[in-house]
Amino acid sequence: MKKAVIYINQFFAGIGGEDKADHAPEIREGLVGPALALNLGLGEDVEVTHTVICGDNFMGSRREEAIEIILGFLKDVEFDVFFAGPAFRAGRYGSACGFICEAVENQFNVPVFTSMNDENPGVKMFSKKMHIFEGGKSAAAMRKDVGKMAKFALKVLKGEELLTAQEEGYFVRGKRHQRWLNPPVPATERVIDMLLKKINGEAFQTELPIPEQDLVPIAPAVKNLSECKVAIVTTGGIVPVENPDRIQSASATRWGKYNITGLDTLPSKDKECTVDTEYKSYKTIHAGFDPAAADADPDVIVPLDSLRTYEKEGRIGSVAEYFYTTVGTGTTEAEAKRMGEEVAEHMREIGVDAVIMTST
Repeated sequence: MKKAVIYINQFFAGIGGEDKADHAPEIREGLVGPALALNLGLGEDVEVTHTVICGDNFMGSRREEAIEIILGFLKDVEFDVFFAGPAFRAGRYGSACGFICEAVENQFNVPVFTSMNDENPGVKMFSKKMHIFEGGKSAAAMRKDVGKMAKFALKVLKGEELLTAQEEGYFVRGKRHQRWLNPPVPATERVIDMLLKKINGEAFQTELPIPEQDLVPIAPAVKNLSECKVAIVTTGGIVPVENPDRIQSASATRWGKYNITGLDTLPSKDKECTVDTEYKSYKTIHAGFDPAAADADPDVIVPLDSLRTYEKEGRIGSVAEYFYTTVGTGTTEAEAKRMGEEVAEHMREIGVDAVIMTST
């Protein structure tokens, strides 16, 4: 009987959510969380013997250490295939699955499989390197997503014929293989068939798809900065200490705008704010970096102090009444695009001419 190992995060191990995201790597004998469904899907031919667990923050902020620990665990484990996830739309989890799968494949030369939603940033990071199966948006798709991985893994382990990425259900890896059709169809007939369908407006599938690119045109240069209203946008997660908009610390779907009228600097929780403003202190809720410096001085992420100096010197016309904030780590392209459009609409309403965007 073949043996398998699965990697999951602290949430799906039942350890906890964000409060336990720093959970150090561990390995457990037997089935934990998604390992139960995977073991069932693999049937009698493959047994999941161990579950590897690691907190998303631990893997994200201490990746080399986490991978070294996990590879150390696996040196004493006999296994023929490695799984990770499914990660659904969870960005940190997706990247963690990709990094550990890559490391395991390189170290132990066994097939590795994971699953993510198409909006997971881990897809673009790792789809060319490994089999990533197209997964659902949330854990509601757990059984289906695990089933896809299990079915394909069994075919690989048994040496059965493998079909195309579209037919098997994983993201295209950009690898081309010669494939004999049964019955055979010459290339001339296939291309003429595609051409006729295209002429007649019928659906057809090219044999060499070209990836679509969402190109954003470059904005025209600012003609006179001394007359511009300049706004600050950040993905560094600077928010009022209360985090009134409940912006997530990773994989964000929310953003906030906060009035900075009358403020020459963004106050921290350790500094008394003497200006009559709605929020008296700020911090970062970003889960992807050490928050100490940003919490001590939010201006290192939102450079309000520097822009006020430029405003007084006449280098810029004025600082916009609001700054705009969210968290970038793990945030999907679709959510980022939506939030960007919403922020831009508000900027138009208050007459912003230029933007300085900061990250971490």
